[in-house]
This record gives sequence, C-alpha cells and structure tokens, in this order.
Amino acid sequence: MTQVDQNRLVDNFLQLVKIDSESGNEKEVAIEIESQLQQLGFDVERLAVPETLSNGFNIYAKLPGKLDGSIVLSCHMDTVTPGNGIEPVIKDGIISSAGDTILGGDDKSGIAAIIEAIKTLQENNVEHKTIEIAFTVFEEGGLHGSKQFDCSKIESEMGIVLDSGGPIGTIIAVAPGQQNLKVNITGKPAHAGLAPEQGINALTVAADAIANMNLSRIDEETTANIGVVKGGQATNIVMPSLYIEAEARSLDEEKLAKQVAHMVETFEAAANKHGAEVEIVSTRAYNPFQIPESHPHIQTVKEVFTQLDIEPIVTSTGGGSDANIFAEKGLTIVNLSTGMAKVHTTEEYIAIEDMRKISQFLMSYLAK
Repeated sequence: MTQVDQNRLVDNFLQLVKIDSESGNEKEVAIEIESQLQQLGFDVERLAVPETLSNGFNIYAKLPGKLDGSIVLSCHMDTVTPGNGIEPVIKDGIISSAGDTILGGDDKSGIAAIIEAIKTLQENNVEHKTIEIAFTVFEEGGLHGSKQFDCSKIESEMGIVLDSGGPIGTIIAVAPGQQNLKVNITGKPAHAGLAPEQGINALTVAADAIANMNLSRIDEETTANIGVVKGGQATNIVMPSLYIEAEARSLDEEKLAKQVAHMVETFEAAANKHGAEVEIVSTRAYNPFQIPESHPHIQTVKEVFTQLDIEPIVTSTGGGSDANIFAEKGLTIVNLSTGMAKVHTTEEYIAIEDMRKISQFLMSYLAK
C-alpha cells in the first residue's frame, strides 16, 4: 500500500502552525493554503467574507478526479488565542507548543493531512474521486466562516470535516444545536451605605435566577451554562444593571427549546420578584445534526478505517463545528478526529502517528 510521506506531512504542519491566524486574522495562512492547493492543480476560488469578520477569505477549490463520486473536505483556518508566535516542539513523537501558546492543531492538522494525502496520490499516479475543498475563517467562537460560505459552489452531496479529537477512527455523526441568550437586567441605583433599601440590585436578581435555574449537565443530550457576567460601578453603589451571556445545547430540538424556555422564564420570574426589568435576546447559533450509522456515507468511512486496521468509532459530541452549518445547508457530512488533544489550551498536543493515520485514511478514502 502506498504510504504518505510522514516527514513532509509534519514539516507542512509545522509551517502552517507558525503562521499567526487567530480568528479574524486568517489572511496570511489563507494565502499560503491557496498557494499549496494551486500547486496541486486545484481550481481555487476566494470567497469573500465581511471585513468586520476577517481580513482573510473562505476558500473553495475543486480538483476533478477520474473515479466515480466526489467529496468535499473541510477544515477551518483560524485558531483560538493565545495563537500568535507559536513555536512547535517535537519530543518522543508528540508535537506540542513551547507552552505559552496553543499549538494550532485545531484545525491545521486537518489541513496538513488533506494536502499530504493528495500529494501522495498524485506522486504515485493513483486515480481518485473528485475532491472539493471548503476551508473557512472564524470557526472558533461562532462558526461564522461556514455561515458565510457559498454552498452553491459545492457539487458534492457528502462531506468530511476534520475537526475533532479522540482516537483516530472517531466519526462524529451526531452533534447538538446551540441557543445563545444575551440578558440585560436593569435594577435601580442607590447609595449602598446611606439608602441601600431604595435600590434594586441587579446582581441579586441574577443570583436569584441562577440559583433556581437548571444548569450544567441537564441530561445525556442537553447542557446549559452561564458564561459571561458583567456589571457594577463601585462598592458604594447598589448595582443598577448587569449583562449576562448564557447558552443551552442539546442533541434534541424539543429538549433544547424546553431548556431555553426554562432559562428565560427563570430570569423573568426573578426580575418580577425584585421589581427589576429584564431584556433577553435569544438567537440560534447552529442547529443539531444526526446521520444514522446505517447511512452509506458512514458505512464507507467505517470500511476504509477497518481496511487500515483502525477501529471505527461512531459517536456523538457535545460541541459544534462547521459540520453543523454544512449539514444545515444540505450536505450529508461527518466530523472526523485528527488526533488533536487538549485543544484551546497551552497544553495542546498531537501525535505524529495520529497525523499519519488520518492522512493515510484520506488517501485511501479518496482512491476508493
């Protein structure tokens, strides 16, 4: 069996992670990836996004194949913070950062794996199916790039996102929807020492609501969290206003709607109790998606992993990814692990062997 070039794969990954690309600043890495795709013979198109979103662009690319069928492969090009000045370190087959930044394997490990798989196919004159690329900006913190992606460009009916952790062979076929709540509580200011009883403390309202709210793990499919709290002016002023950002997630739409309604009603009840006002803006971040394990797309992915002596693991996740957005836009799509671990932390790492395995999987899948 033809093998990917592990050293070249690692070298390209190291090159990509050294390019600063925190969300909103993807231009430089997008230009580099565009160049690499063009060298492979892809017809590459820059898809504009609002300047307020990113100084870069989404990438759509297509490489016709001689085998029947086509697939769209997707990764995001941005990283979380701290993601500038990354200095990767290799020790005992593990790539990590120097410790003061993230590594950027989320999601440049997927990009490097895709490029290496295609290089290997071409160098060995291996025929492949038609390959489409959908690389996005600003995935972190809202899946904004995929929301902007013009999916009318995509001809494939099925796709693979490479943006998950866990053992190689992990196939995310179920992912939750997420609803965001932005809550403004307005109380009444007063001097905290002279006349506190004349005020309405917005923090007291929020504390009352949160104390009576079901949060964290609701059930096996549903979670909820209070993530941002901002307010207060001085210790001698009864807090007149408070801003909160919260979220709820669930694999089940009815459970998600029920949890969101519970959170809204609890905030409103606490405001009424204390004589405060509350304004709540509820917006959908992304919808859930679910593909049955019996679907031919998943069966094919499982078959390729099995042929490579990698155990396929079809599972669900509690997190969202571009797969949620592309599924909503009509693609039958799964999210695969690249082996990335401890992402979004300065302890992030990835095993070189895992990078090799996922790139080898892609090469085998594309040639199937």
